[in-house]
Amino acid sequence: MKAIILAAGSGTRLKKYTKNLPKGMLDFMGKTLIERQIEVYRDCGIEDIIIVRGFAADKISYEGIKYYTNKNYANTNMVESLMEAKAEFDDDIIVSYSDVLFQDDMLKKMMELKADFACAVDDNWQEYWVKRYGRVDFDTESLVIDDKDNIIELGLENPSAGNISARYIGILKFSVNGLKFIQKIMGEAYQSFMNKPWQQSGKTIKQAYMTDLLNAIIEAGKEVKAIHFNNGWIEFDTNEDYENALRWSKDGSISKIIRL
Repeated sequence: MKAIILAAGSGTRLKKYTKNLPKGMLDFMGKTLIERQIEVYRDCGIEDIIIVRGFAADKISYEGIKYYTNKNYANTNMVESLMEAKAEFDDDIIVSYSDVLFQDDMLKKMMELKADFACAVDDNWQEYWVKRYGRVDFDTESLVIDDKDNIIELGLENPSAGNISARYIGILKFSVNGLKFIQKIMGEAYQSFMNKPWQQSGKTIKQAYMTDLLNAIIEAGKEVKAIHFNNGWIEFDTNEDYENALRWSKDGSISKIIRL
């Protein structure tokens, strides 16, 4: 099994701290976010780790890691970064966003699941959101799960409460067969949606979000399994996220969200 860390973005909402630094290289409790991810992967037995770089690529350099570069990072998004590493699609893969930290038990559970497409979700996301924003009706997106634990809708902004079964985290698992199907979907999409909206985000194929890809997989009739968690993760998306996390780490309250 391999791991691919997507770290190409410039982190525009973290520019107070990342003007010349990829956000995955933010220091948190003495280690960078990417360094912490690498440690979790290795602790769980994944040694084949790939990082897709882009913005300030030279700032990301760790021994024993394989690198790919999304040179067009400023005009593309997560799916395009993933496809930069398609040469690695010869084994099952865990994909993670570089601005997310997660516990090792989460990773182990994902590694154990037998599914072509799987997505980590947080059933207890409201607790984190209240601590993060003081409310649960902000920065939300749809994620609907059926009674067989298949995700049937995700990625729509500002949904009704009934369309939020759980929270998308940004950690995924794709099997070898799943990755072959992804390449098929993407090959067709590159032909038809280069200059027009592809999925529900309204983005072109080059600018597509990961939720767009997952939605395309669902629309093609494939099962995308939800892997359930109760907290155990944290993301660094804005200046406020970073400052809050630093404060929580000092007062010890971060342990209510994630074990580090």
